[in-house]
Amino acid sequence: MTLLQALILAITQGITEPFPVSSLGHAVLLPSLLHWSLDQHSPFFLPFLTMLHVGTLVALAHVFWSDWVGIIRGIGGLDGTRGRTQALHLCIRLVVATIPAVIIGGLFEHHLRAIFATPLAVASFLTLNGVLLLATEWRLKRTSSPTLRDIAQLSLKDAFIIGCWQCLALLPGLSRSGATINGGLTRGLSALAATRFSLLLAQPIILAATAKETWQMRHLSLSTSIIEQSLIGAVIAGLTALICSRLLLRFFNEEDNKALTPFGIYCIIAGIGSGLWLAL
Repeated sequence: MTLLQALILAITQGITEPFPVSSLGHAVLLPSLLHWSLDQHSPFFLPFLTMLHVGTLVALAHVFWSDWVGIIRGIGGLDGTRGRTQALHLCIRLVVATIPAVIIGGLFEHHLRAIFATPLAVASFLTLNGVLLLATEWRLKRTSSPTLRDIAQLSLKDAFIIGCWQCLALLPGLSRSGATINGGLTRGLSALAATRFSLLLAQPIILAATAKETWQMRHLSLSTSIIEQSLIGAVIAGLTALICSRLLLRFFNEEDNKALTPFGIYCIIAGIGSGLWLAL
């Protein structure tokens, strides 16, 4: 992998991790579309992938630093009984929403990996991701269900259903953030609240994936070039994710009725376009 390829992948990861457009789908499609002879299943690609995750994790943790401090202070009893209740409420719901993906991912990991080598299948899932985004927004416009304005109003059932939506992201091309935002919207959250819960929920998942990748490469002997590319990739991915996360939250704060439309249209165009390009 060249330095230019590393930079392109890092920027792509930083943009697509918070946005509901599938970071994994783009990571599979981009090398194929650009005709890169890049083996993403090589054990020496793993350190780079791990550091990209570290970069985006640090960026998201920075954006939601006050939320995590509030949770830790609340659980520790530093903010009184009310603060502890609120912190436990949010923490438990994040745990419940994480459980479905952990179970499904553990059971079907080897079956799902086969799809990673099929860019045409990934392009199809990316198109489906766009259709789901537009369909959810279309459906919500035609329902009269009340809108929750606060994550604190989520029930355990709501959190579990959002977690089930997150399982869709095990298929490359279906966005984790897109799926969980969809799930949040269907449970009555506003676009901004659904996005905040989605990005909070992403951090335990990314942390778990990073820990797993780190364990898998514990016996690798890495060259200086791999270490340098991985560190540069982490910084670039982190900075890009930091900017894009803040832009996404600001956009969803201003746009509630048509927040998913541009992302849905992009995914459909990118998925169909990639599929046609790869098929020719």
